[in-house]
Amino acid sequence: MNFQQLRIVRETVRQNFNLTEVANALFTSQPGVSKHIKDLEDELGVELFIRRGKRLLGLTEPGKELVVIVERMLLDARNIKKLADQFTQRDQGQLTVVTTHTQARYALPQVVTQFKQEYPKVHLALHQGSPQEIVQQLLSGDADIGIATESLAGETELVTFPYYDWHHAVLVPAGHPLLDLPSLTIEALAEYPLITYHAGFTGRAKIDKAFSTAGLSPDIVMSALDADVIKSYVELGLGIGIIAPGAFNPEKDQDLRLIDASHIFSRNTTLIAVRRGHYLRGYAYRFIELCAKELTETNVRAAIAPHRENGYD
Repeated sequence: MNFQQLRIVRETVRQNFNLTEVANALFTSQPGVSKHIKDLEDELGVELFIRRGKRLLGLTEPGKELVVIVERMLLDARNIKKLADQFTQRDQGQLTVVTTHTQARYALPQVVTQFKQEYPKVHLALHQGSPQEIVQQLLSGDADIGIATESLAGETELVTFPYYDWHHAVLVPAGHPLLDLPSLTIEALAEYPLITYHAGFTGRAKIDKAFSTAGLSPDIVMSALDADVIKSYVELGLGIGIIAPGAFNPEKDQDLRLIDASHIFSRNTTLIAVRRGHYLRGYAYRFIELCAKELTETNVRAAIAPHRENGYD
């Protein structure tokens, strides 16, 4: 058994059992991939994959259990290299943070600025993606830290920490009739065309639930991935916006007004996530602490320690 065989097993699952794609991903040949799989099965004495002729269709029961162990072993192999780097290059390296546009644009600039001041030799890679893309990058080990409002909490292999709480707010042009109401109601909102986030982004599910609970069908004329687009179309008079309040800047958005709607829409919690068992360099813990001071290295390290099963340690 060797690490190349383990990588091939993992990649075969990731590539939906297409061995040509596995070979491309690992920069090897398709016959070589097939041989590694057969050699491993012969060594273990069990078939790991369900076959139809030469095609692989899925995992056998032993294969399903093996994949869990393989993921853990390859994760620990990466951790060993990071552990060495921690002691030989303490203030150098790369930190990969993956997040949504909203967080990158509005929540993280001060954190990133302070981090770069403290760790000028660390390359900070800040990637943007959908909540599901964030989950996948964390699970694959391509990212160290993920930050989003959706999707993170439901993954058992991820450990999440609260970053900050917030409620949606309503965005209207200056002089809009909604500004004259003594208290904004969801019924009043439903009378206007709405512009808000795309499904699956920035708490959109909470918006839909609020209208559904009230028995209303809002006229959502446009949805977007980030607040900048929403603000642009509200300024053009195409509808009123529902956004994360942190995206509103009174100095820059002078032709717009923000209306509190915390009594209409339920609370959202933006989360910080890391993969359980993923080794974080010291500066990664510092980045998390800069986001939320109560998330000290001691607290985070204890939470992400891997669960050990069946004597594997």
